[in-house]
Amino acid sequence: MKNILILGGTRFFGRKLVELLIEDGHHVVILTRGQSDNPFGDKVEHLIADRVNKEELAKKVEDRTFDIVYDNICYSPDDAYALCEIFNGRIGKLIFTSTLSTYEADGNEKSEADFDPYNYEITFGDKDQFTYGEGKRQAEAVFFKYAKFPVVAVRFPIVMGEDDYTRRLHFHVERVANEETIGFLNMGAEMSFIQATEAARFLKWAGMSQVEGPYNATANGRISLDEFIHLVEEATGKTAKISLEKNDDIRSPYAIPSSWYMTNEKATNSGFQFTNLHDWLKPLIEAIESNRE
Repeated sequence: MKNILILGGTRFFGRKLVELLIEDGHHVVILTRGQSDNPFGDKVEHLIADRVNKEELAKKVEDRTFDIVYDNICYSPDDAYALCEIFNGRIGKLIFTSTLSTYEADGNEKSEADFDPYNYEITFGDKDQFTYGEGKRQAEAVFFKYAKFPVVAVRFPIVMGEDDYTRRLHFHVERVANEETIGFLNMGAEMSFIQATEAARFLKWAGMSQVEGPYNATANGRISLDEFIHLVEEATGKTAKISLEKNDDIRSPYAIPSSWYMTNEKATNSGFQFTNLHDWLKPLIEAIESNRE
């Protein structure tokens, strides 16, 4: 049994990760701001603190050690550095949830070597000073420079699931079903995705295995936005109304100028088996359509 701390574990793939760890009999501690209910009850230990408040976080974990820490909610170099200062010498391993957004959407398949956090110039600041992708790049660079414990930076593409609080996939199903226009930039652009349950399984694997460093984690395969919209049309029985004009009010969260996808070869060679995107994407879209109000 391991002693595990999770920062950000009450919803979506973070919640699924907690459930997996509980099933395996680990002692799980979740740390949240206390703004949402603890869905696990007495199956976990619940600490309440603001993750971006270094003093508050340090006080909550004072004199405690953990085998693994999962940080799903770090978005800046300042927060990464604070975590290093608080936990250096006190944890066995950190799993940091990073992103495909560390890579540019330039039409080329992305491998871990396409962003090198070990030699990236660090600029300190909070998350409001950076784009989402740059904040994650900076956080990776800080962890790999200042952490005195092993670090895995898990680079996810867009995570999909029926319980996705961002409702990015839902956006497309609902707008097509309601015959509302969706804005795109390039319908031929291809994307990577991963399912929430698989994302949770990968985080668990990254914590329990001996791997370190950056790891892409994505389902096998990729899909063009044109093919994706065709699946939505099949599920809804409606023809999508697509606009290639720039209009933020109708713009798809998947509106990218060029293909943006990654290879999972490194993780596969390290022993993780991914699902195939085309096995689960269509059933997921159909499930969202069937549950639509």
